[in-house]
Amino acid sequence: MALPDSFLQELKLKTDIEDVISSYVTLRRRGSTCTGLCPFHNEKTPSFTVYTDTQSFYCFGCGAGGDAITFVKKIENLDYFDAVKLLAQRAGIQMPEDGYDDSLGKKRRAILEINREAARFYYSYMMSEEGKAGLRYFTERGLTGKTLKKFGLGYAPNEWDRLLKHLKEKGYSIGDMLEAGVVARSRKGTYYDFFKNRAMFPIIDIRGNVVGFSGRIIDDSDKRKYINTGETLVYKKTNEVFGLNIAKDSGSDALILCEGNMDVVAMNQAGFTNCIAGCGTALTSEQVRLISRYAKEVILCYDNDDAGRKALNKAITLFEKTDLKIRIPSLRGGKDPDEIIKNLGADRFRAMLDSSSNEIEYALLNLRAEYDLRSIQGKNDFMNSAIKLLARCTPIEQDLYLSKLCEELKVEKQSAKAQLKQYKRVSERNGYSRNQHRELSEKMRAEHKESYEKSVSTRKIKAEDRLIALLMRYPDCLKYAESFERERLTAGFIRKVYDITERLINDSVPTDFIHYSEQLTDSELGRLTGIVARSSESLNPKMEFRDCLKVINEEFESAESVNNADLNDDETFLSRLNKLSNN
Repeated sequence: MALPDSFLQELKLKTDIEDVISSYVTLRRRGSTCTGLCPFHNEKTPSFTVYTDTQSFYCFGCGAGGDAITFVKKIENLDYFDAVKLLAQRAGIQMPEDGYDDSLGKKRRAILEINREAARFYYSYMMSEEGKAGLRYFTERGLTGKTLKKFGLGYAPNEWDRLLKHLKEKGYSIGDMLEAGVVARSRKGTYYDFFKNRAMFPIIDIRGNVVGFSGRIIDDSDKRKYINTGETLVYKKTNEVFGLNIAKDSGSDALILCEGNMDVVAMNQAGFTNCIAGCGTALTSEQVRLISRYAKEVILCYDNDDAGRKALNKAITLFEKTDLKIRIPSLRGGKDPDEIIKNLGADRFRAMLDSSSNEIEYALLNLRAEYDLRSIQGKNDFMNSAIKLLARCTPIEQDLYLSKLCEELKVEKQSAKAQLKQYKRVSERNGYSRNQHRELSEKMRAEHKESYEKSVSTRKIKAEDRLIALLMRYPDCLKYAESFERERLTAGFIRKVYDITERLINDSVPTDFIHYSEQLTDSELGRLTGIVARSSESLNPKMEFRDCLKVINEEFESAESVNNADLNDDETFLSRLNKLSNN
C-alpha cells in the first residue's frame, strides 16, 4: 500500500526542496528558480534547476528530475521508503506505523546488518589467537591498533564456512547472506564464505553503513591480489569512495585522492586524515561527483609508475569536467604514498603535497617532454600545443603562463597573444555553432525517436505533453475530458501519468510531484518534470486544453484510418491470391 496522502502532504509542507538540495549542491538564485552544477553528471556550465514554486528539480543536461524524495533517492543511493524516512527525520515527522509495503527497505536493512556483523566478526577474529596471521600482516605494514580500530580492519579466516556459521548463529538467513555478498553458492549447491584468508577492508559509506568489503590476499595462496563485494542492493563500487566517511570530517577543503585502500589507511595514520581512494580498479564519473560534494580542491596522489600515470591522466580528464581545483604532486622516494612516508617521513611527503602543481602546469610539463626545445621547429610546435592548452584558462592565468613561456623560449609575447586570440576566436565560433546545433537537435531527436518507436506523430507527442502540463497546473481542465477516451493517448508513460493525474484530481489530492514519486520510476519522473519545466503558463488554459484534446483525437483517427487502409489493402491482396489459386 502507498503512504497516506495526509502524511505526504505534511512532509511536503515541512520540506523545502531548496534547503534539501543546497546541502549537496551550491545553488544560485535567479528569480523564482535556483541553478547549480548537476550532481548527477559532470558539467562546468550549470544546467541543473530547482523550481521552488513546484518543489521540483530538473537538469536540462542529463534529464534527471523529480521532487525532494527523488533527489534524496538518487544522491544517497536509497530506495523510495528510506528516502522518505530520511526526509521525515529531517523534518521531525513520525513515519506511519503501518499501511505501506517496505519489503525492499527491510531487505536493504538486513544486508546492512549482516555487513556490520561481518565486519565485527573479521575484526574480532583478527584480534584472537586464531587470527594472528591477519594481525601480523597489518602490523608489518606499520599500522597501530588505533588505526586498525578506526578503519574497522579485520581478517577473514582461512576456512570455508567460519563466517557462515557465525551469521547463522546470529539468526541471519542464507538468502540474506547471499544478497549481502558475504556468502557464495557452489555449483554443487553448498554455501561457503566469499572471503577467505584475506586482510579485510570494510567499505563504509558517508552515513556510516558498512556497504561492502575489499579483501587483500596475505600470501601466495590466490593469484587474485584483491577481491571485492559484488553489486548488491546497498553497494555499487562505481558509486563509493573508500575513506570518505572519515575524510569528510577532516575539516579540510581539499581531499587527497590515491589509488589504494592501504595508502588511505597509512596516510591517515601519518596525519593526512583527508585522504580517500576510489572503489574498483578505475575512477568513475559517479565517484568524481561524490568527491566534488565534499571538497573544493582535490590532490591527485597516484602511484609513481606507468599504471599510476595512466590512471592520473584519466582522473584529470574526469575532474576537469567539474569546478574542483586540481593539484598534482611530484612524488619521489617511493612508488606510492605509503612507501614514500615510510622512506622519507610524513614531513617530506607533506612538502611534496604543498608544492603540487595544478593541471595546467602538469600538462605543460608533459608537453615540454614531447618536443626538442633546442630547435626552432620544436619550440614552435611546443608553443602551438601550449596555446591550445592555455585557451581553457582564465585571462589572468593565460597572461602569467604566456609571460613565463615566452621568457623561457625567447618568444615575443605579443605574437603569442595574437595567436592565442585567433585560436580562441575560431574555437568559440565552432563551439557556439556546435552547442546551438546540439540544443536544437536534442529535443527534435527525442521527439522523433518516440515518434518512431511508438508510431506516433510529433504533433500528437507535443499535444500530449502540453495536455499533461496543463492538467497538473490547472486541474479544473479535467472536466473538459469527460467524453475523452483515454485509450486515444499514447500507451505507456503518457497514459500512466494521465491516469495518476486523473485519480489525484478526482480524489481532491493536489497534483504535486510528491504524489507521483512513488508511482513512477526515476526516469519517468525526470521526463514528467521536464515536461512541466519546459511548459509555460497559459493565458487561457481551458481553451488550450480543449485544443490539445482535439489534436490528440485528430491524430488518433488519422492513424486509425491509415491502419484500416493498410488492412483493406492486405485483404484485397489475399482475396486476389485466393481467386488465382481457385482458377
